[in-house]
Amino acid sequence: MQRHEVDGLRAFSRHGFRLVVAIGLTVAVAVAGSAAAGETLRVGSKRFTESYILGEVIAGTARRTAAVNVEHRPGLGNTAILFEALRSGAIDLYPDYAGTVALELLGLDHVPPVEELNRHLARHGLAAGVVLGFGNSYALATRENPDAHPGLTRISDLADFQDIHIGLSAEFLHRRDGWPALRRVYGLEKLAPTALEHGLAYAALAGGRVDVIDVYTTDARLTRSDVRVLEDDRNFFPDYRALLVYRTDLPQRFPGIWAKLLELEGSISDAAMRQMNAAVELAGQPYAVVAAQWLDAPGKTGPAVRPSLQSVLFGEDLPRLALQHVLLVCASLLLGVAVGVPLGMLAQRVPQAGPPVLALSGLLQTVPSLALLAFLVAALDRIGALPAILALFLYSLLPIVRGTETALAGVGRSMRDAARALGFDDRQRMLLIELPLARPGILAGIKTAAVINVGTATVAAFIGAGGFGERIVAGLAVNDHNLLLAGAIPAAALALLVEWGFRCLDRSWPQALGTGPEAR
Repeated sequence: MQRHEVDGLRAFSRHGFRLVVAIGLTVAVAVAGSAAAGETLRVGSKRFTESYILGEVIAGTARRTAAVNVEHRPGLGNTAILFEALRSGAIDLYPDYAGTVALELLGLDHVPPVEELNRHLARHGLAAGVVLGFGNSYALATRENPDAHPGLTRISDLADFQDIHIGLSAEFLHRRDGWPALRRVYGLEKLAPTALEHGLAYAALAGGRVDVIDVYTTDARLTRSDVRVLEDDRNFFPDYRALLVYRTDLPQRFPGIWAKLLELEGSISDAAMRQMNAAVELAGQPYAVVAAQWLDAPGKTGPAVRPSLQSVLFGEDLPRLALQHVLLVCASLLLGVAVGVPLGMLAQRVPQAGPPVLALSGLLQTVPSLALLAFLVAALDRIGALPAILALFLYSLLPIVRGTETALAGVGRSMRDAARALGFDDRQRMLLIELPLARPGILAGIKTAAVINVGTATVAAFIGAGGFGERIVAGLAVNDHNLLLAGAIPAAALALLVEWGFRCLDRSWPQALGTGPEAR
């Protein structure tokens, strides 16, 4: 028995060494990526169709100008996340709107000229410029149906309809120049709108689930006859000219690219932007394809060919997204094992430590994923993989800690007494007896954490961490079911693969740890 216990200790040490090496390699990859990112132009975009397209136009212009690595981080959430990413240096520029910058980011009470905007942005090391030529304001829209809410043609008419259902995008619902101010100006305090993803709003309106939605004036779907824009009869919505917001050192770091970006000034008309939006939302063309077509022939887009699910699923971005997703899951899981298993051991061995450790790990599990990501982005002052890995690591703690504590508690007292009779000290008893016997329960907790992380990692796309969630976020932006499935299917397949991998590991480890039948 003693020989097999020593073999078990050696096997356990080998696996522990591999864990340390894996963590080291993960850190090395992260450091290498950070070093390489210094020579990369990073373009960001928000989580709706037009911003995706403009991000691709900017990135495509840069790629055609110089031999510089250009990275587009699409769908980075709302305005606040983009602004923090820009200030921290996680991105170098992104497309926005004059009204949003002035009213939402800078807290001004009006939309000044670009020169005045830049005086305020300079305090943050930022600037705005390259006015693209079109304006995209907010508006409210309803169904073009004379039998549905007759007399509803202006925003002020909403005050006469107390039972009307209003669905607003989350950002418009809370931004200073959105619903809070609109409600005061038009006296709509009695109305209670609900949050609705912008990409799903038109389908909800057509299906009668809501009666009024917020829209962008360049939305492709506004060209259809079944939607009517309500008149802004009190001139509430300010000027939303599209422009670029960038770090002030960008022209010096990339002078050639900046010179080419200046040529975009005034180059995109309202009609051209609406046409590009239609190519994505109505024809189902990829953002990058639409942007490339416009760059090749400004003002024109190619034929409307909606790609099949198979072509989107096995698109050229699949290897990149798969690698990003796997790295997020593996890095967070390794950290979870390195921290969670010792915490589970502590919770089982020290009675006073058990309740607070388990309560804290359980509390972390109850925090909404987007809230935790937002907190980590603010705390770390950066977006991307690091806050996503830390969030997934925190979510992995509860199943690992609970699994380890429960498995160790299930080791029979007779086994511990036998180990004491053989002269084992506490450390030897834990490494040679308790951990090998508790292995199935510990492994089950790790497996649960891994499967949970595969699914939760899709949310990391909201802060630019990539992975299959990038497709899901883009699909939500345009209500594209094929794009949604192209992200959901490989994520589900990866979860099944992880489950199968742990089953194989569960069958092979008894022999490796000297606890199988042939070791007795």
